[in-house]
Amino acid sequence: MSNDIFVWVEQFKGQPAAASWEAIGTARCLSGTTGGSVTACVFGGQGVEALAQEAISHGADEVLLAEDATLADFRVEPQVALLAKEVREAKPAIVLLGATFRGRELGPALAVELDTGCIADCTALEFEDGQLIATRPIYAGKLLSRCVIPERRPQIFTTRVRAFPKPEPDPARSGEVVRVEPVLAEDDIPSKVTGFQETKGGVSLADAGIIVSGGRGTGGPEGFEPVHELAKTLGGALGASRAAVDAGWIPYEHQVGQTGKTVSPDLYIACGISGAIQHQAGMRTSKVIVAINKDAEAPIFKLAHYGIVGDLFKVVPALTAALKEKLE
Repeated sequence: MSNDIFVWVEQFKGQPAAASWEAIGTARCLSGTTGGSVTACVFGGQGVEALAQEAISHGADEVLLAEDATLADFRVEPQVALLAKEVREAKPAIVLLGATFRGRELGPALAVELDTGCIADCTALEFEDGQLIATRPIYAGKLLSRCVIPERRPQIFTTRVRAFPKPEPDPARSGEVVRVEPVLAEDDIPSKVTGFQETKGGVSLADAGIIVSGGRGTGGPEGFEPVHELAKTLGGALGASRAAVDAGWIPYEHQVGQTGKTVSPDLYIACGISGAIQHQAGMRTSKVIVAINKDAEAPIFKLAHYGIVGDLFKVVPALTAALKEKLE
């Protein structure tokens, strides 16, 4: 078993997931303790070769590059087969993946394939007495658990998006690119990709540094208009609580919470959201939380760094107008 660290680089049609660069930056920091190297695994269709140099510029010492039609669209079977093969041969001590939808599927699958442990949704990774300890939220984010994989190797971790800093790329960094071949042929892969349905416009919740969310207090679809306007003014993404989504006021892709997306923006503004524990589970790790609610006893105020007790239909437009004046 080496002291090296593998990082799986997620991409969609040649566009990398920011969570992968965060994972490489984390691996770079951990390698200072392990003394090993950082290897990025870039698996995709034709055209992903450009990501190899990007991975090196973000901190990788080596890139395992596979370009094949079977890897063009994400399917867990060909990805896990190839990643498991490379891990078995190189025997790294640690494997990191971003805790995106794809990373959360691939990480546990890899753990099963390698008969080892996987700790999901980590918000911190640090060594203590030679043992790598992962911190992750449990019980809908009410508690933080410190977990270890004491014996099995490699240790597999998925890192929560935006919980770790994204390193600044250094174009001057150099590294080795090693081409590898896929393990499975198309006929050996049971799942097939038939197409994609794209959501147009807006800012991705997963990547957003600022999120403005609306809840039951918006009263209906039209009630999201001032919330959306505030989000646009700040250059942020539009979020929502499950209650608003279940009511049909806003599509599911905007849902933040235990059954929606888990986010960690620099600024989270909750408008008309009471703050049920299920919602808190999805946004608790936001760096700054602002709550706007007419109910002074709403649970969201216990979590918020700043709170405004008032009618969102008066507070949000006034806040938007003041920000527009400042930002002009």
